[in-house]
Amino acid sequence: MSDVTVIGGGLIGMLTARELALAGATVTLLERRTAGREASWAGGGILSPLYPWRYPAAVSRLARWSQACYPTLAGELLAHTGIDPEYQACGLLLLDQDENAQALGWAGQWGYELSHAGEAELRELEPRLNPAFSRSQWWPTLGQIRNPRLLQALASRLAQLKVKVVEHCEVRGLRTQAGRLAGLDTTQGPRSTALAVVAGGAWAAEILRPAGACLPVRPVRGQMLLFSGPPDLLRHIVLYNGRYLVPRRDGRVLAGSTVEEVGFDKSTTPTALADLRRAACELIPALESLPIEHHWAGLRPGSPQGVPFIGPCPGVQGLYVNAGHFRNGVVTGPASARLLADMILKRPPILDPAAYRPPAAHATAKGAKHAKGEWCEPDT
Repeated sequence: MSDVTVIGGGLIGMLTARELALAGATVTLLERRTAGREASWAGGGILSPLYPWRYPAAVSRLARWSQACYPTLAGELLAHTGIDPEYQACGLLLLDQDENAQALGWAGQWGYELSHAGEAELRELEPRLNPAFSRSQWWPTLGQIRNPRLLQALASRLAQLKVKVVEHCEVRGLRTQAGRLAGLDTTQGPRSTALAVVAGGAWAAEILRPAGACLPVRPVRGQMLLFSGPPDLLRHIVLYNGRYLVPRRDGRVLAGSTVEEVGFDKSTTPTALADLRRAACELIPALESLPIEHHWAGLRPGSPQGVPFIGPCPGVQGLYVNAGHFRNGVVTGPASARLLADMILKRPPILDPAAYRPPAAHATAKGAKHAKGEWCEPDT
């Protein structure tokens, strides 16, 4: 098959490059900075959408397929690279009590195990949890993966698969000829390609704009904290009131996350640090005495209702999109990459692609509402 250029070296771009390379394609991956160091690195690695019943079914379909894939993917990467992505089905405790009916309905529809833990079981599951919490939803099969290690393993695997990764190479323009993709203009010079995938995360709309596309994807900042703690301080993912804690095997605890509409500003703020620390210590009071090892921010690719765009870009033959995963890039990434590869390779798709179809330019050029993420911001 034809050579493929993947634009964007985050998790979605890496997984897409892997799928295509495994199918025999010659793949080049272009990354504007350092591969794997944007939103993919910055997130928590939770292998479930948070409050998944709040999303359209299209997100749940991608998540369900990917969750089933992750044990095998993690095992493959460990076997081939020696890097353990630390996949673990540690389970998730959801302490909110106001959407129990919605959660039960969703779990039944999608085949997830869900029970309700009373005070005694909750104390047994998470002994250091604040005793003010006496009830919880218990999702025992949900898990996590250590996303920085996943990205390191993927980078090593791509090298084995002969994927050429070009860093510090920003795409500034798309060249077309008679309605087909002909090449890319980059900061390292022009590149010829007849087949490209835009997997640029929060920057995807900017990459596509020269082709006349107005993709409704925009940056949404998320800030995180990392506590340095002893192993077994926290045993499970804990979620409450939009804030979560994620335990790593070495004792570190991730606390997240903010959702901020501030454009491409990736700076951290004292206000977010204080808020995240307060929320974390409210859940696990023992965190109060532990040092904060790191405070950082990433830019998620926000999209309408959190549904990513996966498929051919209307109006430009040879140009594809895999972007807009919002907060769920890790949990939906394997399915997104496989679905796009199915379309490029003309294989039967794993899922119906209609729900993820990128919009035609004329459909998104009207009524832009950037702040709420309903449409992309028009040129000014």
